[in-house]
Amino acid sequence: MNARSIFRLLILLVIVSLPALAFAQATQTQTKPQTQTQKPFEPVVGQAGKDVVWVPTSQALVDKMLDMAKVTLQDFVMDLGSGDGRTVITAAKRGAHAMGIEYNPDMVELSKKNAAAAGVTDRATFQKADLFETDFSKAQVITMFLLPSINMKLRPKLLDLKPGTRIVSNSFTMEDWEADQTETITGECSSWCTALLWIVPAKVEGTWQVGSDQLTLKQEFQKVKGTLGSHDIEGRLRGDEITFSVGNAKYTGRVDGNTIKGTITGGSGGTFTATRTATRR
Repeated sequence: MNARSIFRLLILLVIVSLPALAFAQATQTQTKPQTQTQKPFEPVVGQAGKDVVWVPTSQALVDKMLDMAKVTLQDFVMDLGSGDGRTVITAAKRGAHAMGIEYNPDMVELSKKNAAAAGVTDRATFQKADLFETDFSKAQVITMFLLPSINMKLRPKLLDLKPGTRIVSNSFTMEDWEADQTETITGECSSWCTALLWIVPAKVEGTWQVGSDQLTLKQEFQKVKGTLGSHDIEGRLRGDEITFSVGNAKYTGRVDGNTIKGTITGGSGGTFTATRTATRR
């Protein structure tokens, strides 16, 4: 065989081998990802979020927060910035329906897995959403562990919720809207161990008529002051319940829009009805 024939034979072998080499390379490309296993998502304390970093609330404080809110089977609980879902899952274990609002989609999926492992998926749900675009109006209880600046941005929206809605925060306040109850725990909790409870007050500021007397009320969150006839009064709201005293008489009533109905203890006793005639602006 001469040199020219050998050269032609080599070229022919290369041409014949090309499809097999291409197929082998394609096979390796297709099978390569299958040999790589994706590591399950694991949250890290301090990881950045949209508005806050993630720091989990201790289970002991979760229990205290729900105790302070007096969560019942009839309640719908919303946890703002729900993280790994522990507050929602704990509320669901108590029989309540609960929803977590969380911006990080990985945390949402982790929460769903945790709820499934706890057997509460029928009562615990999670939504990937922005806190500032979420409707809270159906909640009877709201829990949160957010920065003070975020609390203050949410405060006007929270104050517009139905009177009696219970709001519980881990550690952080809402500035001059004082908490109705504050509890600090020890033992199992080593950091971020204070729970604060607010009960959304009814809006009562304005002028009311009580029999032949005029009742004027100025309101600062759950605190009220004003006059009944010629007497100065100071009182307090707890949801839709209002109490104030005039001399030896204590007035306790239930606010329903522009009407307050209640009882008087001490003094001459009896019942009273107040009707709002003007609202201060």
